[in-house]
Amino acid sequence: MAIANKIQPAKTAAIEAAKQTLSEYNDFIFTEYRGLTVEQITALRDKLREHNSAIKVMKNNFARLAFKEMEINDIADYLKGPTAIAMAKEDSNETAKVLFDFAKEVPALQIKGAYVNKEIYDTAKVEAYSKVPGKKQLISMLMSAINGPAQKLAATLQAYVDKKSKEGDAPAAAPAEAAPAAAE
Repeated sequence: MAIANKIQPAKTAAIEAAKQTLSEYNDFIFTEYRGLTVEQITALRDKLREHNSAIKVMKNNFARLAFKEMEINDIADYLKGPTAIAMAKEDSNETAKVLFDFAKEVPALQIKGAYVNKEIYDTAKVEAYSKVPGKKQLISMLMSAINGPAQKLAATLQAYVDKKSKEGDAPAAAPAEAAPAAAE
């Protein structure tokens, strides 16, 4: 009986530590890592770190209880067997993309499913999600779409000014330049 009492606080602390770790992230991708070497896992961690993500191996029961306390349900099916949890703070599709690219190189890594944007994704949906452009990519695409017409207008106006200056019909000085001369 004394041994059980000593173990219980340790388990409670481990569950609390798991909850603390998981609560720092928004989205989770569940993978099976059986067959990966330490070097491969380290390489995967490095790639994920570049995208502000992490991967962690924790006991399934501890993870299940931590998720339950965080009110994230319906993920028990993904917490069976050797499971590593890839965690993303933002742009989880980039994290999924890294995982699928890595799985092509190292087939031992298998993606089981995910909890993304408060929704459960199966493997097929995670793969489709990994092919969607990330938030930063979408913003850059939008900015280039907005910037394109403005650049064309500026180039057209500059070409007009250049043409007029070659012909000798240079436009009159801008009012801002003429104002200091008039003040003298």
